[in-house]
Amino acid sequence: MIPKELLAALRVIEIHTARLANEQLSGTYSSSFKGQGLAFREVRPYQPGDDVRVIDWNVSARMNDTFVKVFVEEREMTVMLVVDLSPSERFGTRRAPKARVACEVAALLSFSAIRNNDRVGLIVATDKVERVVAPKKGEKHVMRVVREILGFEPATVAAPAYDERGRMRLGAATNLAAALEGLVRVSRRRSVAFVVSDFYDAGYERALALASAKHDVVPVVLVDPRDAELPDVGLATFEDLESGESVVVDTGDARVRAAYASAMKQLAAARRATFLKLGLDAVEIETSGSFVRPLRDLFARRARRIRR
Repeated sequence: MIPKELLAALRVIEIHTARLANEQLSGTYSSSFKGQGLAFREVRPYQPGDDVRVIDWNVSARMNDTFVKVFVEEREMTVMLVVDLSPSERFGTRRAPKARVACEVAALLSFSAIRNNDRVGLIVATDKVERVVAPKKGEKHVMRVVREILGFEPATVAAPAYDERGRMRLGAATNLAAALEGLVRVSRRRSVAFVVSDFYDAGYERALALASAKHDVVPVVLVDPRDAELPDVGLATFEDLESGESVVVDTGDARVRAAYASAMKQLAAARRATFLKLGLDAVEIETSGSFVRPLRDLFARRARRIRR
């Protein structure tokens, strides 16, 4: 049985994102991604300027005239949503936590995909791959994908566990490498893969390169205003949602705030450099603003590049 609260949240997301997919992303989505190849449609009489390589010699011989094959782009694609739902995604200081924004983004992308007759699949990951939903079509399947994300609860660690650096953790950590390796393993056909995460992890670059060699990977980076800078609230206790570790910080010290802002700026710059090096179209979505406009701008950029 699905709890009433979850059903109500699902209904709100369904109504909102389905409408947005129709009104805001209609057209830009389909023009942003190339199909999987060319499919034969028909033959027609040869016209001056036609490529001689597409002449159908068998038909031409039977009809005693020259005919050429006509191909159309095979539009049907597979869209894979790789969603990071580690405990850090519960953080959010403005409109919604990152996990809720991830669900809204996934729903919008899913509805846009099925409007174009594409299949949608899902990989939910924390420190490992937690859920895999095989790609299918249809609104009923989209609601299953959204339900898996919205209703997901990360498992807690019953006894103290330690990561590879010897730090104790109380919950599932972020492991983007495992998520990307899962994508390569479970999705054998080339797909458009949206990786939705805050990307606060290290050591995933090689897995990202391997995944992008096989799939059209689009990083969707979830950011919160408080990720980049600390507020001046005096002495404050901060807790790591993944390790449970806490630390007292004097946010009233300008040097502390400046050091934090500098470290986060360097982290964001390194992330963007990785995406640029791999030639990936990345998009940043803030928890405090619209999740539609950044995606629409991304699709418009891709569509312009494809036309050129």
